[in-house]
Amino acid sequence: MKKIKLTSEERKIEKDLLEGIYKPISSNEYRAISESIARRKKDTVLNIRVNSKDLKYIKHKARKLGIKYQTFISEIIHKVAL
Repeated sequence: MKKIKLTSEERKIEKDLLEGIYKPISSNEYRAISESIARRKKDTVLNIRVNSKDLKYIKHKARKLGIKYQTFISEIIHKVAL
């Protein structure tokens, strides 16, 4: 049988599973997590024109947060839409 080669991240997850670090969650918690993930699913494309200086500042702020600027804009829209 061929041995599967795991990445370091996969090895850590396997170790944590074997040590019992992950615990089961209730169906209500599972449902809440699933709904949260579904709300963040990107399923539509949006093309807009923006001021170049605004985009420059958005890119700078996103870089400071360590995320892509498209993701940052998407999160801003999501927060405003709620």
